[in-house]
Amino acid sequence: MARAVKKKDTKQVSMEEALWDAADEMRGSVEYPVYKQVVLGLVFLKFVSDRFERRKQELIAEGKEKMVEQSFAYTMKNVFYLPEKARWSYLATEAAKQSDLKLQLDYAMEIIEKNNETLKGALPSNFYVTVDLDVSKLASLIDIMNGVDLSKDEEEDVIGRVYEYFLSKFSSKEGKGEFYTPKPIVKIITEMIQPLKGRIFDPCCGSGGMFVQSMKLVQAHHGNKADVSIYGQEYTLTTLKLAKMNLAIRGISANFGDRNDDSLRRDLHKDLRADFVMANPPFNQDKWGADELTDDPRWVYGIPRGNANYAWIQHFLYHLNDNGVAGFVLANGSLTSNTNGDGEIRKNLVDRQVVDCIVALPEKLFYSTGIPVCLWFCSKSKIRREDDTKDKVLFIDCRKMGRLYDRTHKTIDDDEIEKIASTYHNWLAGKGYEDVQGFCKSVPISEVAESDYMLTPGRYVGLAPEEEDSEPYEEKMKRLTSELGELFKESHRLEEEIKKNLKALGFDI
Repeated sequence: MARAVKKKDTKQVSMEEALWDAADEMRGSVEYPVYKQVVLGLVFLKFVSDRFERRKQELIAEGKEKMVEQSFAYTMKNVFYLPEKARWSYLATEAAKQSDLKLQLDYAMEIIEKNNETLKGALPSNFYVTVDLDVSKLASLIDIMNGVDLSKDEEEDVIGRVYEYFLSKFSSKEGKGEFYTPKPIVKIITEMIQPLKGRIFDPCCGSGGMFVQSMKLVQAHHGNKADVSIYGQEYTLTTLKLAKMNLAIRGISANFGDRNDDSLRRDLHKDLRADFVMANPPFNQDKWGADELTDDPRWVYGIPRGNANYAWIQHFLYHLNDNGVAGFVLANGSLTSNTNGDGEIRKNLVDRQVVDCIVALPEKLFYSTGIPVCLWFCSKSKIRREDDTKDKVLFIDCRKMGRLYDRTHKTIDDDEIEKIASTYHNWLAGKGYEDVQGFCKSVPISEVAESDYMLTPGRYVGLAPEEEDSEPYEEKMKRLTSELGELFKESHRLEEEIKKNLKALGFDI
């Protein structure tokens, strides 16, 4: 019998949170970057097996028993065909009881990839045998997954939720975010640029979150996935595999080039001119190849000599077609830097009316860094704009938005995302837009020039009117003194812990 997924005592937890808690107990000493691949590989195997079994039952119900081992009967319905030893029914009931379970999991990945061309290069290869995780714990992980039907409700995108939740948790645990862009940021970008039809490109695609959200937007607008073509590139092989699996489980096809590689040094899509570019490049990246690329045709607005921020901006613009739009994340330093020619490049971008909108984001959105970040929205032509906004830049300051969902991380809810996106779209259309002090302002390029081409939104939108504090004085003081008391307790605990550690080293205070 499958082991029940562990539930917390009183707090109601989601299915994906319960799954995570149970799986995390099995980790032992395995480092999170490795464990990530262990768990997400099993999630993938479980999902494709559930889809396979459902399709198999459909064939039987239709009186087509002779077709249940014919691969085309599955691929025609966008279902992966699985040989017997790659099916979850075999892995969970037979392989999980055997000492060579790791070998069998690797073999399952190998034969799934061999039987499904669209998965070529997507799955872990000879991976499980290298992981220092006890076979019994691996079997327990399979047992945990066994109790969940990951294909039951396609509309709810159950596997997508699980996969996305696990990606975010791994990003948090690793303290790294290069393979995972926080969901609110992805949603803001997609809602603002509306990639509903055409070619979408992400040259530092991580685990593919931009693509997944784009397809969700297409579905929400009752569009056709066939109208969208996806192109991506990723530097890290393991992260590229995560992206391929992430898209495969949703039936999304993509062109990632023929390998993993560095987008700035070795562009795998040189001839691509996309309708939409969406990206979260590495922040303030050093040693990106500046000396090797001084004569590069991408540097239309100036030669980048410092960190890679302005190389990335011009890389994105180079890949846009004349009517395309780009939305991307950068560190706030990109808004004001004047070293190594950055100021001159930024001036050229603004003067040539490439910069449409700058959005300042709240802190604490990323797992990997506390660096304040912003969103840039750029386009080469102004066909998306009305005449009275063509020589202006829209600034939106969202730093006060969002809410803490734990002590160190924030999220932005859908109603706030809608407010940001609708402000931008109203401004583009020249209808229903008004400057709001402390939140948004449409600024003539001449005024930006007077401010030395600094693009910090707070410089232009001003301060929001102070809200009246409606909390009664007595209640507020009671709450604040209670919080202060807790902080004092924690301070004393940490002080004693430090003294204890120093004493163990032979030092008394």
